Amino acid sequence: MTQTAGPDVDKGCCAAALTRPARQVHLAVLAAFAQTGQAPGRGELERIARASGADPAVVLAELAERDVIAFGRASEIRAAYPFSPTPTPIRVSWEGGPVAYAMCAIDALGVSAMLGQPVTITAAEPGTGRVITVHADRDQARWDPPHAVVFAGATRGDCAHAADRTCGYINFFTSARAARTWAKANPAVTGTVLGRAEALSAGIAEFGAFMRTGDGTGSPAGPDQR
Repeated sequence: MTQTAGPDVDKGCCAAALTRPARQVHLAVLAAFAQTGQAPGRGELERIARASGADPAVVLAELAERDVIAFGRASEIRAAYPFSPTPTPIRVSWEGGPVAYAMCAIDALGVSAMLGQPVTITAAEPGTGRVITVHADRDQARWDPPHAVVFAGATRGDCAHAADRTCGYINFFTSARAARTWAKANPAVTGTVLGRAEALSAGIAEFGAFMRTGDGTGSPAGPDQR
């Protein structure tokens, strides 16, 4: 949920605008998370960039500017939307895969469409710790509790990355009432309550084509396509 010129530009558009070397590195990062739940090291990213005939520093700067990947002060990956390299309150798992963490609720809801397989999302409601479970299969989802919603919030200010401005404030709640109660208690966060269908559609729109190879097959890039 971000950009090059502001943190709310569609991530799919940002990925589509990447140069070929940057897109290859981006796909490799997503494939590594899909296979292991872990971020690849910077050395691996630089190797892939060089193999594409590009300057690694330029490629990594492009990924950061487009905000499809956010890097920490030590140049480590701290966000590879929809995945987080560190634990968050939102876990995503799928058959034959690792347990991964999502940057936010919308990101988690886009993972099934992105990977092309069913996933189970387990989230803790902010403030209460109550558990929300979503079984998502591309554009279908079963929610427990059945009246759960997503609150899509953001902090005020001009942060460069979605990881700082929005991701921590886009969460699952057990009900719309619970979401509004949390929002009232946190006036520094502005946002809106999204219904289940709306939230799922947003996740698919954001990330459904995120791992498409662009080679004409329409297939997601697998862990072996690095």
